[in-house]
Amino acid sequence: MEREGHRGACGTRALVWAAVPAAGSGSRMGSSVPKQYLEIAGARLAEHTLDALLAAGCIHEIVVAVAPDDALWLTLPEALRARVRTVRGGDERAASVLNALGGFSQRPAPGDWVLVHDMARPCVRPERIRSMIDELDGDEVGGLLALPVVDTLKRADGAQRVRETVDRAALWLAQTPQVFRFAVLERALREARASGVTITDEAMAVERLGLAPRLLRGSADNIKVTVADDMELADYYLSRRRGKPA
Repeated sequence: MEREGHRGACGTRALVWAAVPAAGSGSRMGSSVPKQYLEIAGARLAEHTLDALLAAGCIHEIVVAVAPDDALWLTLPEALRARVRTVRGGDERAASVLNALGGFSQRPAPGDWVLVHDMARPCVRPERIRSMIDELDGDEVGGLLALPVVDTLKRADGAQRVRETVDRAALWLAQTPQVFRFAVLERALREARASGVTITDEAMAVERLGLAPRLLRGSADNIKVTVADDMELADYYLSRRRGKPA
């Protein structure tokens, strides 16, 4: 592959690769079908998510980490499946993402970008994916979409009574995509696994290296579908965009 002078649709000279962890059972949804295969706004959730990543136009390759016993992946449209690669997912998020990093058709360069996005966030906007890569251009670490906390936060005791009110001034709600240099992300995930640390997102692993990921303003409609009520809200957001360009 010719890399010298390469400049993708996002304006970066580094290639952008995407890893999508999708091996969870979605037990909190209360459905017998994993949430990524539930229908929402005229298509299945996974279709919306992958269509958004593909529509960004600057991702070189997408790898999805699916559960070993996932029999529904092959029921997605063949034209969509042909545009992504799959690997076996792990028991935890970090394992799935690490497997995805090893599942690209070739090993990314150390300075290439790896974009990690939850399959359960179908409302991500392609234009925001493009703009966040532009915003991170030149950054040696990477960053993530997030929203400043606006609600009042309470810390509870064991009896579910308020113990204290938490200062929200510097608190943010993490979202995905989270985008990091390949070498940084791979090292962070491997070191977290070797230490037996369970990470809840990629930024947490990178923070353990003593690095400070950049916070990029996300949007309220980039919700993560976790419980049944989230499906209705995601359907609302996606339905409003029908017929509108990315």
